[in-house]
This record gives sequence, structure tokens and C-alpha cells, in this order.
Amino acid sequence: MLSRTIFAALVLLSCASLNAQNRPAATSSYQIEEGVLYRTGDDVTDGMKKMCRLDIYTPVDAKNFPTVVWFHGGGLTGGKRKLPEQLKSSGIAVVTVDYRLSPNVKVNDCIDDAAAAVAWTFRNIEKYGGNPKKIFVSGHSAGGYLTSMLGLDKKWLKAYQIDADNITGLIPFSGHTITHFTARAEQGIDGKQPIIDEMAPLFHIRKDAPPLLLITGDRDLELLGRYEENAYMWRMMQVVGHPDTELFELDGYNHGGMAGPAFPLLLKFVKKHSK
Repeated sequence: MLSRTIFAALVLLSCASLNAQNRPAATSSYQIEEGVLYRTGDDVTDGMKKMCRLDIYTPVDAKNFPTVVWFHGGGLTGGKRKLPEQLKSSGIAVVTVDYRLSPNVKVNDCIDDAAAAVAWTFRNIEKYGGNPKKIFVSGHSAGGYLTSMLGLDKKWLKAYQIDADNITGLIPFSGHTITHFTARAEQGIDGKQPIIDEMAPLFHIRKDAPPLLLITGDRDLELLGRYEENAYMWRMMQVVGHPDTELFELDGYNHGGMAGPAFPLLLKFVKKHSK
């Protein structure tokens, strides 16, 4: 599918309609379980016990619903888990995740935490009524980077006996597709020097990856090169023969502001791939 630009006025007029039309069937009652430790075992450190926590928001009068695992942004150095308002009362479960942060740990550890949280979701969502065959991974900025790394580089989830191909869909919001700037900083590389190595989602493009929905803000308002990175990811996924990669540019929205109008696209994608 070709790259598309959604103009600001159109987005403002249509977001409410998209939310109503494209979300899974809504339910009237929800519950939230907070502060669940998603790491287990004798090697769980005090730092993990503090940071490796998630909240799970689920419909209580529905079964077989899809789940979105949501990773916050913050450059892998800050931020905390928060349930996006746009995903409440939408007929889906949402798992919001905290993970350890740089400089206390390396970027490898951030990705490993994210993998452990997704693995927890695969193993536990059925207890809440969710369908483990309808698990989506998403996040904004650094969370988008984690999303793409987990879905494209299969080693991270394989370490937890989960096949990344069992993810129903990947929905990174304004995520790096080159090597994350925090990973570059660990190597003494300037933030404006683009690198594509094994810490870059682009390094791991493959035609058998889960369906991929790439969303960014306006190319002229985004963080340096963020739209173009994602456009290159879109193009290379076409080159390798991936059958289901889409790219949206939200015209008029900057890096932080693009998340709001991106959620209706997420819900449409979830509905499409949950049938």
C-alpha cells in the first residue's frame, strides 16, 4: 500500500468517527490490575522488582477480545506507564508496561524487559478472557522502537520461548527504525549520526514479520528524520516482499502531538486483524 498523508483538518474532523467505526465492540465494564511484576525467577534484582511492572486493563463482560501491549516513550531514559485515554472503553485489553531505563541499564536491557512483558501477556491474557492469538504490540517514540525491535528481531522473544510471528500486529508510533539514539550514545556516537546495526529495526526487515502499521507526525515537524526513517522501513519491507506494511504521516502534528490522532488508526488496524 502506498504511503499516505492525513491532513490536520481532516484528522480533527474524522477522529471521533474513526474511533466509533473502527474500534472492536465496546463493553460497559472494565477492571484494572496495577503493578503486576512481569519478571520471575531467582535472578530478579531489586531494580527489576521496582521497574518491571505492568497494569492490565480488561473488559469484564467480554471474552476473546484483542489486547494491545503499550510501551511508553521517553528516549529509553525516562517516562512511565500510563493507560492511553483513547484506548479506554474500546472493547480491548490494554497492558501498559514500565521497563528499566538508561543510564541505569543498557538499551539491551530495556528491550529484554519489553520482551519479558510481552511474553507475560502471551502466557496470562487468557486468564482475563483475552485471546492469546490477538495480541498487538504498540508504543510511542521509544515505545515504538521497542515495538519494532521485538517484532522484527526474533531473538528477544525467543529468549522467553515466544515466537515473534505470533504477534498479531505491530503498531509503532514515531519510533526509530535506525539504531536508537540512546544505543548510539552508549557507543559514543553523536545523535545526528545515523547508524543501522543490529540495534536497528531496519537491520532485521523480513517478509514473514507480523503485519506492520507505521505512523509518524508531519515530516517537517517530527524529530530529525523520523518520518524518512519510517518511509525507508516501509520501502524496504516492500522490497523484501512483506505483504502488510502500511505507512501514515499525520500532517500538521509534531512528534509529541501525533499520538492522539494515531489512536483511531490503531483501533482500525486492531479491528481489521482481529477477525
